[in-house]
Amino acid sequence: MTRILGAILGGGRSSRFGSDKALAMLDGVALIDRVAAALGQQVDALIVVGRSHPGLTAVADRPAPDLGPLGGIAGALHHAAAGGFDQLLTVPCDAPFLPYDLRRRLAAAGPAAFLGDLPVIGWWPAAAAPVLDHLLDGGGSRSVRAFADRIGAVAVADALIANVNTPDDLARLAAQRD
Repeated sequence: MTRILGAILGGGRSSRFGSDKALAMLDGVALIDRVAAALGQQVDALIVVGRSHPGLTAVADRPAPDLGPLGGIAGALHHAAAGGFDQLLTVPCDAPFLPYDLRRRLAAAGPAAFLGDLPVIGWWPAAAAPVLDHLLDGGGSRSVRAFADRIGAVAVADALIANVNTPDDLARLAAQRD
């Protein structure tokens, strides 16, 4: 049976948002808590990478902070491999409306897949950790797409998943909910 680890990438600086967007409220619930609730239903265990948050196991970016999403994915991949997980499902802390069947959609594309419109949402084999380490050590592109290309991940065209980068983005999402 395949064991799946869910990882919320939460180590960003929120520079465009102006404050810690993971803790920004939408309908009275912090964005990170919305993401945890949606992702937690689709995985065997759940972590947060690049920060701490009550109720979640915290994992550090790897090999160091400030490497963008790849540092978070690397930390999560190593945690997954060390914990005996086969697959990793990554999502950002600022995508509060994840589909209930996100895991199924990505897994159907193959052992490695990501959303073409939002590549930090990805389905990664835990065994890919050394490939990502090599990419981060090499000093080349530090984009999620570069990692995805190295492991042959499939870009999945899917309905756009809203993510919050600015206070205006959050206000638009809140207005759509009214």
